[in-house]
Amino acid sequence: MFRNSSRKALFLSLVLLGLTALPAAAADSPPVYRQVAGVAGNVNSVGSDTLNNLMALWSEAFREIYPNVAVQVEGKGSSTAPPALTAGAAQIGPMSRLMKTSEIEGFEKSRGFKPTPVAVAVDCLAIYVHRDNPIPSLSLPQADAIFSSTRKLNHAEIARWGEAGLTGDWANRAISVYGRNAASGTYAFFKEIAMGNGDYKNSVKEQPGSAAVVNGVAGDLGGIGYSGIGYRTSEVRVLPVADGKGGNPVEPTFVNALNGKYPLARLLYIYIPKDPKQPLPAATREFLRFALSSQGQELVEREGYGALPLDVLAEQLKLIE
Repeated sequence: MFRNSSRKALFLSLVLLGLTALPAAAADSPPVYRQVAGVAGNVNSVGSDTLNNLMALWSEAFREIYPNVAVQVEGKGSSTAPPALTAGAAQIGPMSRLMKTSEIEGFEKSRGFKPTPVAVAVDCLAIYVHRDNPIPSLSLPQADAIFSSTRKLNHAEIARWGEAGLTGDWANRAISVYGRNAASGTYAFFKEIAMGNGDYKNSVKEQPGSAAVVNGVAGDLGGIGYSGIGYRTSEVRVLPVADGKGGNPVEPTFVNALNGKYPLARLLYIYIPKDPKQPLPAATREFLRFALSSQGQELVEREGYGALPLDVLAEQLKLIE
């Protein structure tokens, strides 16, 4: 479980979260979840594929505590969460990005209040290559030159591995690029951070899910793709990434995510339609409390993501009270 190794690391994680001030000190460990009486009903989840496996783990453990709660999970991409929440078809909306202004405005126009983002885990968006690919690392400008047609980070196009620095038999090997589709929050996050909001190449092989990207790269010697760190397998290699501003390549670890060194770090969210005039439905509230508990955050780490720093965790629990 992550601990607050320094106030600097915590501050940077809060900046990622959009908070501007350090909260008061939290407990030494996340709260242990304890069952409460009278919880029943439905929890429908529509949203992120990146969070799909984690949502399944949380749902299974939650149903063991509350057998009278029906939990349904649909994970086709972050962009499916806002319309489902707006229409009342979902009680929770997992997202691997923050909502766009237009999505927030559409929800508020329909429901009369803004949706509430609750951070639930830390993720390193990783760049994957085939396990036999010897390339040691990439910079963000190089990644942009591989994935983007517009190359807004000002690097010459890279279409073969020799143009990324490899020699010998690899020099003339074509790069085969894998990515997500436009419904994905991961697609939008990579587009913003690694491509300067440029356009993807038409040759990118768009995949319907995070695991499909990794599987595609695993079966393609010249392949490269991006996906959440929780989808890493032994068939691929995860590359250290440099920011392109003179810094050294950085491994995608959660320590590097929280200290601000890894450039593709992000928080994962569950959005909720929390009406400020009334409490959350008990089943929704307790599901979130479980996800943010010691048991829930242990499942975060088991799935390969990073647990929230404890002070940030305390702030998220306040959002669902």
